[in-house]
Amino acid sequence: MKLLVTGGAGFIGSNFIRHLLTTQRDVEIVNFDKLTYAGNPESLSDLAEDPRYTFVRGDVANPQEVAETFADSFDGVVNFAAETHVDRSIEDASPFLHTNVRGVMCLLDAARKFRLPRFVHISTDEVYGSAPAGASFAEETLLDPRSPYAASKASADHFVAAYANTYGVSAIILRCTNNYGPFQFPEKLIPLMLANALEDKSLPIYGDGLQERDWLFVEDYCRAIALTLQKGKPGEVYNVSAGKPLPNLHVVRTILKHLGKPESLMKYVKDRPGHDRRYALDSSKIQRELGWKPLISFEEGIKRTIEWYRANSSWLERARSGEYRNYYQRHYINRTETFSR
Repeated sequence: MKLLVTGGAGFIGSNFIRHLLTTQRDVEIVNFDKLTYAGNPESLSDLAEDPRYTFVRGDVANPQEVAETFADSFDGVVNFAAETHVDRSIEDASPFLHTNVRGVMCLLDAARKFRLPRFVHISTDEVYGSAPAGASFAEETLLDPRSPYAASKASADHFVAAYANTYGVSAIILRCTNNYGPFQFPEKLIPLMLANALEDKSLPIYGDGLQERDWLFVEDYCRAIALTLQKGKPGEVYNVSAGKPLPNLHVVRTILKHLGKPESLMKYVKDRPGHDRRYALDSSKIQRELGWKPLISFEEGIKRTIEWYRANSSWLERARSGEYRNYYQRHYINRTETFSR
């Protein structure tokens, strides 16, 4: 199988590439990534010399770059490329429109032109909006995005569904709950709290900290994506979740407990605008139709995540400072140069 992974230098994308290269022998992967602030080639540097892996620097919203890459004939595409941080979308929504909407349209146009056998689009549970207490959203739930980020992803989902219906693009949408694990950029809740706690800095808690999120360890999601590539039905949407929403306060307190740090490090700050109260997904469809289920509990996953960040403090430091970008930028003479250490 020859696969194009867009946004593969990001958190979930890099974990997915690592998952495929370590679990499948007959796979070739081209990683197409713009290398924005959250795209870190260092996350895959130990695999860079694998002959099955190639890096191409490019922008999914650039039709020429996308077409040139698609011409290489792929068996499938998994699209991770996206701006994903809600706070940044509140400050400036334009990059989210560029990548999350225009970029998806460019990919869909190329998939149509080159008759791509499989197109898997990585979406988010945030397109559904905030879930009422005790309720979980199913795939048929009407979309109700509440932030510029969520609106851009919902728009992309509609384009994916429209291209599947109108042009017959073999597209599948995956909507997942919050992922966590190794190589996550430290602006997200878990790595941010970890990084601050390790340095005895304050841990900012939005509002009362009782917002609920359903945390899925990234390896479980990678298994779901790989399974969807093999068995997913074109035109379908699949929710992916652990099925156990937890308050943010519980997550932060768990991190502090594992690190042996005091809860006095927590600092309550003003809530962000439009902050969804609760996310929860019903993932019975993917379990029933494709045989997927989460294997890693939050207790095990958070322990593994904390151990990874403690053992990889240099990666965390370079990610926080942006130092890795200065080093790795020197390895790209032009867009089509293969990454090497």
